[in-house]
Amino acid sequence: MAHSFSLGIRQIWEELSVMQSPGFYWINCDRQPDANLLCRQIIAALSADSRGALICSGDKPDALLSELAAPALRKLPLYTLPEKKAALLSLSDDLTRALKPRNRLLILLAHASLWQTFTRDEIHAWLRELVHWLRRRQCTLVVLSHGNGVNKLRGQLAAQHRVLDGLASLQWQQDSAQYLVNWWGTANGVNANQLLTLYAAQQGWQGEDDQKPVPSAARNDDHLYLAEQRVLEGAPPLSANWQLLENNAQLAQQGMLMLSATLVFALYHSEEIDTLAQQIHSLRRQRGNGLKIVVREMRASLRYSDERLLLACGANLIVPHVAPLSRFLTMLEGIQGQRFSRHVPADIDVLLSGLRPLQLKGYLRPEAFTTAVRSLMGNTLLPEDGKGVMVALRPAPGLRAEQAMTLCQLRRFGDVMTVAQGRLLLFLSTCRINDLDTALRHILRLPVEEAFSNRVVWYQDVDINSEIKRMAQGVATPAARQETPIAAKTAEKNADAAPPARRQPVAITLPAAQEKQA
Repeated sequence: MAHSFSLGIRQIWEELSVMQSPGFYWINCDRQPDANLLCRQIIAALSADSRGALICSGDKPDALLSELAAPALRKLPLYTLPEKKAALLSLSDDLTRALKPRNRLLILLAHASLWQTFTRDEIHAWLRELVHWLRRRQCTLVVLSHGNGVNKLRGQLAAQHRVLDGLASLQWQQDSAQYLVNWWGTANGVNANQLLTLYAAQQGWQGEDDQKPVPSAARNDDHLYLAEQRVLEGAPPLSANWQLLENNAQLAQQGMLMLSATLVFALYHSEEIDTLAQQIHSLRRQRGNGLKIVVREMRASLRYSDERLLLACGANLIVPHVAPLSRFLTMLEGIQGQRFSRHVPADIDVLLSGLRPLQLKGYLRPEAFTTAVRSLMGNTLLPEDGKGVMVALRPAPGLRAEQAMTLCQLRRFGDVMTVAQGRLLLFLSTCRINDLDTALRHILRLPVEEAFSNRVVWYQDVDINSEIKRMAQGVATPAARQETPIAAKTAEKNADAAPPARRQPVAITLPAAQEKQA
């Protein structure tokens, strides 16, 4: 009777590759081929007298094991699990009837999306029920999940250390994989926060010959600074406490071993924001509130909504691109000793949908325009009177609103426009009123005062909602909100400016000609 089972991974620490019996272990894999290779490796490691069972969801187990030759295959039951939530909830009952398990290693290979509808309470209850069932039957279960949704699942399982005996992740890195062990319990104790590099071979995953587990610096890492190498603008590490990494992905991986260090990410392009938000969210949810997470903007790429997203995902500080290196280092000193105190939702999709609810840009018909703006104004995650600015521009004489529309270039999501009542209406999402003139200069190909004669601006929620309601009913803007002539506004600004001081004549006495000859 086996009291433990092996993952079969060679050249790594034994206590990170052994599963006790009874036990419940979970390994998340980014890619399905990686999970399949690990599954075959676990089966190949079973001895001839070991008892196991393979449950596959979505794929047929015969195809997975077609090229595998192992002694345990001769008596390895194979099962297919329907890709439904109800099938997971009935897993223990179905196995009891079909297998009558006792002292077995059960392998569940399934897509991570199978758990996508589970809430945090539901997945905790499901795990606890399986743990009791495994203990009664002295069985070990290892779940190999893979594919899209694995990041969300990883975050949900990070708090289940009282239920799961082991939790690990296998993350592909183009030519190798990072094997991150959150915790792993055996009869000899529990190991946590270990990071190993694995390589795929024909026989399965294996470590390096001279590789040793990297112990966590969690006991005393408050003084450490881990940064993407470009944030120091080419300067070497400032001290022995600084460590520079090649990219944000490596920084996020190393951050998984920390508890209170300072992590500094670099942001160059707006296309990197979603990936960076995912990395910050995972770090904050899995490593706690002690980490100091900083984002340094290396080029102008962050908008107001992007800053709010990164802060909501768990960032302590965002350093603007205009801040010089000396100011950046001073800001880092200012957050030392702090603990993150804001709540971070477990599901990052809630933040993405809440802080970026208007995934539209460009021209919309008036009905679609009013519907889109109304839905945005009803979003409670965005601040009051900070959801955006709506401006109505009346074209200059001789220019129709439809023609003026061709002058606009709306590049970012949330910026929409329409034509109504002979005016061009723009809604600029998460734009501040004091930034309106700057935004219009970037959007319009011609100066505002040349292409338009009048404008009306709404920036408070109640005013925008009232105007949208009037637009939906086909009612014109009331006289109380008369259009402001743009030329007159420009002249008024010039009049308010202090006139330059006039130069006063100074009398100069010239010497007489006789005095000059003397």
